[in-house]
Amino acid sequence: MRQPLIVGLGRSGAGLHTRALHTARAGAPRLWKGPVVAVDPRPAAGGPVPDGVVRTRSLTEAAALLTPAATVAHVCTPPDTRPAVLAGLAAAGFRDLIVEKPLATGLDDLAAVERLRDAHGLRITVVAHWLAGELARRLRETVASAEHGPLLRVEAVQHKPRFLRSLRPGDGHPTAFDVEMPHALGLVRDLAGPAEVTGAHLTDLRIGAVVRPGMGSARLDLRHTGGVRTRVVSDLAAPVRERSVTLTFARAAVTAHFPLSADDDHAQLVTGRGREVFRDDALAAFLTRAYHRHATLDSGHPTWRAAFDVQADVVRLLVAAKAHCGHGAGEVARAAG
Repeated sequence: MRQPLIVGLGRSGAGLHTRALHTARAGAPRLWKGPVVAVDPRPAAGGPVPDGVVRTRSLTEAAALLTPAATVAHVCTPPDTRPAVLAGLAAAGFRDLIVEKPLATGLDDLAAVERLRDAHGLRITVVAHWLAGELARRLRETVASAEHGPLLRVEAVQHKPRFLRSLRPGDGHPTAFDVEMPHALGLVRDLAGPAEVTGAHLTDLRIGAVVRPGMGSARLDLRHTGGVRTRVVSDLAAPVRERSVTLTFARAAVTAHFPLSADDDHAQLVTGRGREVFRDDALAAFLTRAYHRHATLDSGHPTWRAAFDVQADVVRLLVAAKAHCGHGAGEVARAAG
C-alpha cells in the first residue's frame, strides 16, 4: 500500500488530485493509506488546504513524515519546472511519480527527465486520464469494431476561458499548446496511431492593452501513419467550455463530450443511435490503475518504458507544433541534428 505526496497545491494538486484520490479509495479502500501529505515549493503559496491533507513547508519536512520507497509523489507544479522538481524528489529517495501533463515543455527538458529516470530508476506515470475513462473505452471499441467503416478523421475541441491563470506571473505554461492539448494528443494517438505534424497555428491572449504571447488559441494538424487526419483546436479565450472529440468514419460520425470540470463527472456519446449520458470519473479511474501499477511493477518492467515513450512522443509533437509557429525552432533543429 502506498501513501500519496502532493507536490504543488494549485488547482491541479489541491483540487483535482486530492478529490480524485479520495474517490478512488472509496472504491478501493486499500488503494492508499493516509493522510495525504503535501508540499508546495512556491514561497508565496498560502491557499486553503483541503480536508485530510497535511501541509508541510519543504520536501525535507514532507519526507520525514513518509517512507519515500512506499510513497507515490504527485507532481502538480507548472510544467516548466519539471526537471528541477523531479531531481529534488529523486534526491530525497522518491521513485514512484505521477506527473501532470505535459511531461516536459521542450526537448531539452524531456532529455533531462529521461536522464533522471534512468539514473534513479524512476517509475513515472504521466497524467493521461482521458485514456482511462469509460468514454475513451467506448471510442476504442467503436474504432476496433469497424462497424462504421474505417476511421478517416478526428477533430478534438478543447475550449475554455482561462484568463486569470494565463495572466498570472509564473503560470509555467509557455504556450496554449501546453495547457489542454496534451490530453487530446494522448487520446488521438491511442485511437489513430503515431503521427507527424502537418500544420499549426497559435495566437496571443489579448485583454485590452494586456497581451500574453502564445496563450490565446492553438491549432494542430496531424497525419497518422495509417492515413487518418487529425485536427486539435484549443481556445483559452473562448466564452464557453467544450471538450469534445469527433470521429468521422466512412459511413458515420461519432462525437464524444468529456466532462467539463470536477463539478460534474458525466460524459456524453452521440451516435446515429442517439445520445448516451453516463458517469465517467476518468481521473479517479486513472489514479486507481496507476496506484496498482506502482505497487506491483518494478522499474524494469517494459510497461513503464512504453507508457513513457507515448508521452515523450506527445512532447515531440507539441515541440514540432511550436516550431511551425516560430516558437522553439532551435530545439527541433538540435534534435534533428
